[in-house]
Amino acid sequence: MRYKTSGVCSQAIDFDVIDGKVSNVRFIGGCSGNTQGVAALIEGMGIDDAISRIDGIRCGYKSTSCPDQLAKALKEYKNSHE
Repeated sequence: MRYKTSGVCSQAIDFDVIDGKVSNVRFIGGCSGNTQGVAALIEGMGIDDAISRIDGIRCGYKSTSCPDQLAKALKEYKNSHE
């Protein structure tokens, strides 16, 4: 799935969900080291666990962050696949 981000440096997030687990997370743009780190930490994690860990994280003065945008993407995926 591709999710178009809003309010952050990355433009989009690509990811898969396989058997309820997050896989193949790839941020398009953004802070390369940070986004790669988030992607690696989330790999293989259940959707609900991932959302609970990264939802609401802020980047400096912004009301969102790349991890928070990933949580929004996972929520959207979850809502569309229930």
